[in-house]
Amino acid sequence: MKPGESHGLGGRGATVVISSRVRQGRDNDYERWQDKTSEIARGFPGFESAELYPPVADGQNSWVVVFRFSSIDLLTTWLNSEVRRQLLDEVRPMLEEPASQEVLAGGTSPQDAVTAVISHDVRPGRESEFVRWQEKFGRAQEKFQGFMGFEEFEPVSGIQDRWVVLLRYDTREHLDEWLESDTRKKLLEEGRDYFVDYDVRKVPSAFSGWFRFDSEAGEGLPPNWKQAMCVLLVLYPTVMILTLTVGHVFEAAHLPGYLAMFMSNVLSVAVLAWFAMPLVNRVFASWLIPGRAVSARVNLAGAAVIVLCYALSIAVFGLITG
Repeated sequence: MKPGESHGLGGRGATVVISSRVRQGRDNDYERWQDKTSEIARGFPGFESAELYPPVADGQNSWVVVFRFSSIDLLTTWLNSEVRRQLLDEVRPMLEEPASQEVLAGGTSPQDAVTAVISHDVRPGRESEFVRWQEKFGRAQEKFQGFMGFEEFEPVSGIQDRWVVLLRYDTREHLDEWLESDTRKKLLEEGRDYFVDYDVRKVPSAFSGWFRFDSEAGEGLPPNWKQAMCVLLVLYPTVMILTLTVGHVFEAAHLPGYLAMFMSNVLSVAVLAWFAMPLVNRVFASWLIPGRAVSARVNLAGAAVIVLCYALSIAVFGLITG
């Protein structure tokens, strides 16, 4: 694999992944500061998205934020701006240590998968050997269950001195299996001649909060494409039902459109979080839980059932509204 090249994944743009260890008792302050930072970043040219991930329960005591811009130049403008320097001065008392960041020029954004962001401090003059070692690393991890792809990024001059690898698996459990494997430990020992140290941070799935199974059983989260299909399965009828019921109430009350939309969204999220998604998890458990639905035939059959439910739902609401 050549630096900046993606295995099975591609795209454009630029991403920065920032990891911060927040002082005890300052989480709420940090979250408010990050909301303010994200809002300011939205006003910069090229801004595409910002996502904040709180610490997870596996011992990774870091807040991770992902900013995506349309190009490396526009991302650099934001990172080097005076307003961001002022924001960094504000957050410094909230942090145990300076935040670490990895800038990724090109490639795909680290979303829609469980992603490990791995940065390496490569020894001067050993870059070519490091790249060959990463190619060997890549061939090994491709053999592990749930592997979705990886990308390697060279340092970005003036911004990012470390080499960065994005590693994607379909579930956190499959990612952890690779990270904790004997194969990886042997390869790391082999690579010690090429890098001084490395750091690993994990970015979770976009829908993970709605899919919770028996973590003690090691079954974890379903692949993101299954999560997305299930969310759509309940989101469409939820929105339609609310539109046909409370929507008329909002209209009769002459509520402004923006307020009615907000209240509808609140109700939709509440229905999904406390009723619809738990119901879907029970009904499709044998298809959703990793390890129970491993064959392509079962995966295809489950997807076909959900697509059939889509069609039935559309037909029903077509008759009601027609």
